[in-house]
Amino acid sequence: MARMMSVAALAAMVSIVFGCSDRAPDMPELGQVHGTVKLDGKPLSGVSILFEPEKGRTSRAKSNTEGVYEASYLIDETGVKLGPCSVRVEWGIDESGPVIPAKYGSKSELKLDVKPGDNTFDIEMKSK
Repeated sequence: MARMMSVAALAAMVSIVFGCSDRAPDMPELGQVHGTVKLDGKPLSGVSILFEPEKGRTSRAKSNTEGVYEASYLIDETGVKLGPCSVRVEWGIDESGPVIPAKYGSKSELKLDVKPGDNTFDIEMKSK
């Protein structure tokens, strides 16, 4: 009986020291990234925004009817890996709309340095 209690006590201490998190040990630090996306001053609905770090997983977002978005690293984890990233705006497979100029899409010049905490990144695109 005493041996079972000491095993239980040891297990409890290990969980306190190492934590009981569902977060994967290799999960990078993330900053929360959100904002609006507009083309010629009008909100762009249903567009995909990709946040591509220099190394690691791309985070994605999709704008709502008001052009508002929030980036997700995983399905159930919001955020973007900390540090510099390239940002690309494009229409998804089932979405379409006005032409997105290459400097925001396929040849994007958009950059963001993601900081810890809250990052607002409003994307104001011009077609000309």
